[in-house]
Amino acid sequence: MTARTLEFGIDTFGDVTVGPDGDPIAQAQVIRNLVDQAVLADQVGIDVIGLGEHHRDDFAVSAPEVVLAAIAARTEQIRLTTAVTVLSSDDPVRVYERFATLDAVSDGRAEIIVGRGSFTESFPLFGFDLHDYEVLFDEKLALLVELLEERPVTWSGTTRSPLHDQVVYPRTESGRIPTWVGVGGSPQSVVRAARHRLPLMLAIIGGEPRRFAPLVDLYHRALDQLGHDTLPVGCHSPGHVADTDEQALEEAWLPYESMHRRIGAERGWGPMRRTDFDAQTGPYGALCVGSPATVARKIATTIETLGLSRFTLKIGSGPMPDATQQRSIELFGSEVIPRVRAHLADDAAASV
Repeated sequence: MTARTLEFGIDTFGDVTVGPDGDPIAQAQVIRNLVDQAVLADQVGIDVIGLGEHHRDDFAVSAPEVVLAAIAARTEQIRLTTAVTVLSSDDPVRVYERFATLDAVSDGRAEIIVGRGSFTESFPLFGFDLHDYEVLFDEKLALLVELLEERPVTWSGTTRSPLHDQVVYPRTESGRIPTWVGVGGSPQSVVRAARHRLPLMLAIIGGEPRRFAPLVDLYHRALDQLGHDTLPVGCHSPGHVADTDEQALEEAWLPYESMHRRIGAERGWGPMRRTDFDAQTGPYGALCVGSPATVARKIATTIETLGLSRFTLKIGSGPMPDATQQRSIELFGSEVIPRVRAHLADDAAASV
């Protein structure tokens, strides 16, 4: 993948942010702000926006496709995807129908990233047993892959009623909705994506990005052994861009620590210290936080290390004010992305 054809995006979970008084703002306002952020991303040349699906009070987006449709009405070029659609607790037929509809209203800009999700609130909410965690995703992904072919589907399994020569509507004009599989680090999930001939999206939220290189190698080897063509690999990492390194670190630290503390209380994590944060934002950590030059160097290294076709920056981790997120988006599109392309072009020229 050349520097010119690389894709860059932003992801957001619609984290509930704070107003000027420091109090949380309404989830409805968070969603409206998110649509404005997407419009800005489109204006500054960002290729993709992904919305995460959650069903809890600290994230505002539970129906990403509806918000993406609102974004479609106000944008021209940016591709519209999820980060991720929790397929295990959804119905593949409805997923296909909703995204085919989004594809129609956006003039062919819809994508799907499916995954099992890192939160489990959707399982009891929609009546699914967590003991069926593996079989739910495995069966539903297999059905979705058949539906994406847009031909009559005959399918049976244990997680929903069978289909007999079923055609699902609307059809897309292109004939297929681009669909990726989001993976957090499971080799089995990597091989599953290869088996279904779906591009791979790595969620790199901690540790060193280079530790994912064996998973990328496994994915390419699995594709080859299965007789499939090479497919794209992308990654998603949290980050924040400001005018200087110092400003970016100070703006990101407290919201990120707040998010870590809140989720950690649920999962039994220890407290995050500033030294832990500094390690994750350093040259080898997963968080892309800093000035445009610093973030661009880090992203370029990750792209080269993993052989990526797409990089998406997860913005606004924790209760970061909307204006701060908007500035990060502006800098990412106008300064970071051109710098990354230049770094990669220089490295490619130097290797000739």
